[in-house]
Amino acid sequence: MSTSPLRVAVTGAAGQIGYSLLPRIAAGEMFGPDQPVILQLLEIPVEGPQKAMKGVAMELDDCAFPLLADMTLHDDPNAAFGDADWCLLVGSKPRGPGMERADLLKDNGAIFVGQGKAIDENAADGCRTAVVGNPCNTNCMIAANQAKRLPAENFTAMTRLDQNRAATQLAQKAGVPVTEVENLIIYGNHSPTMFADFQNATIGGKPATEAINDEAWLKQEFLPTVGKRGAAIIEARGLSSAGSAANALIGHVHDLHIPSDKVHSIAVKSDGSYGFAEGVWASVPVRTTAPGTYEVIHGLEQNDFGKERIAITNDELVSERETVSDMLG
Repeated sequence: MSTSPLRVAVTGAAGQIGYSLLPRIAAGEMFGPDQPVILQLLEIPVEGPQKAMKGVAMELDDCAFPLLADMTLHDDPNAAFGDADWCLLVGSKPRGPGMERADLLKDNGAIFVGQGKAIDENAADGCRTAVVGNPCNTNCMIAANQAKRLPAENFTAMTRLDQNRAATQLAQKAGVPVTEVENLIIYGNHSPTMFADFQNATIGGKPATEAINDEAWLKQEFLPTVGKRGAAIIEARGLSSAGSAANALIGHVHDLHIPSDKVHSIAVKSDGSYGFAEGVWASVPVRTTAPGTYEVIHGLEQNDFGKERIAITNDELVSERETVSDMLG
């Protein structure tokens, strides 16, 4: 195997998402079947998580993955991000009972200030960062704003989970395989305000609004179901959606790493397109042009309903930016 290994740093390595994610990275699902990886795992410097991370590493060893060239364990982000080609920021503080979203933003914001600085100071030139820890759009903005060396476009936040959820809901309603759903884009924030654009999506090559001739369902059931799916899973499972989040991150990074004509959703620094305020991290349609490099697809038309939904999620992103303005440097 002559290909040089990619160094992949993963935070929250002992958590549920990490446990679902790491074997799939080591198996080649994220970067391809011929790309070896070195995993650089990070957990908070507390005995319990550190011990659990060692257990995860033992299991990865026991899988004997041919593509897993090496693995290191860390409690210091400066070491974990050293020479990393990709930084996957999975770990974050969960929202507790009675906690306001603003409180969560402040608490997690401090984490992502530190991680953003550590990535910029220690990661490889050209390092790409994907943020999963919620509120991921604004956490990504915070981390990117700490960077002096790495450009803002190297920092993306994950809305692929919303895209996957939305595609499945449309496919089930239409009675077709999920592979029949194409060009479904998520706009805005990874929150219940996100807009899953069914108006430009296709099902079996036809407009989704023709394949599902039920405007009331699309507006009043489909969108709330996708937006509140995470809460519904917590209610049913008693735990957050770890497996589907890991799967979404596999897709997010895979489609950013391997160029294609495929259109997919990622949250990036807004250039003002689609009505988003400049500088917030908003989900928009992109196409990957080179490994780790994307272009925003412009010109997709929205009717009044779509514009209204985008305005709502933009207002939330702007409000979040105001809440963490002191962390943006």
